[in-house]
Amino acid sequence: MDFCDFKNKQVLITGCSSGIGLAQTRAFLAEGAIVHGIDIQNCPISNSEGFHFHQINILDCMQVIKVIEAIDSIDILLNTAGILDDYQPILATTQADFEKVIATNLTSMFTTTQQVLPKMLAKNAGVIINMCSIAGLVAGGGGIAYTTSKHAVSGFTKQLALDYAKDNIKINAIAPGAIKTPMNAKDFAGNGEMAQWVADETPVKRWGTAEEVANLSLFLASEASNYLQGTIIPIDGGWTIK
Repeated sequence: MDFCDFKNKQVLITGCSSGIGLAQTRAFLAEGAIVHGIDIQNCPISNSEGFHFHQINILDCMQVIKVIEAIDSIDILLNTAGILDDYQPILATTQADFEKVIATNLTSMFTTTQQVLPKMLAKNAGVIINMCSIAGLVAGGGGIAYTTSKHAVSGFTKQLALDYAKDNIKINAIAPGAIKTPMNAKDFAGNGEMAQWVADETPVKRWGTAEEVANLSLFLASEASNYLQGTIIPIDGGWTIK
């Protein structure tokens, strides 16, 4: 049996234009999937028979709903869109900043999942992979807004899995550690002292790549992981074992 047969599978990926989302998009396209991507930024992958890009703001609920309604069937949903908060503590975080992070990292995931889930339930099959973070497992991976949002994603994933596992919907989350993406560019600024400190503090002594996270996504979407349900899987070079 081919556990990774994604040919003609309908995949929806949010945050598809850079970093982990872009790596996931390329990985699923390489496996023959039909990918529908959502991002506010322009995507470096051109529209084709296998890729359909929608340049919209993930916070624009009506636009997101419109895109999803136009897709007849969705086999795999990757809720990857998210933003950081520059590691700001509560007294340096405005309510507007806090609400923006929560809206982007959590509320948009709720909206997208709520629209996709009925399509999966109608055929009694589906895979949902949420983007969590080591900041959803421990403190220190972000500031007050980011850490709060990712802890909420962890709970969202577990409750969603508990509610719909019986309906043959497989729901898990990925918790990346230090992954080198454009979102972490500030850590590499100047002499790269922060980036080096992060690498030194990581047991494997390096940053991870977006492609490594994409490969884990393929596994979680495949039949090889069918007995995994409601898990938050760290891919962090050993950060959380310390």
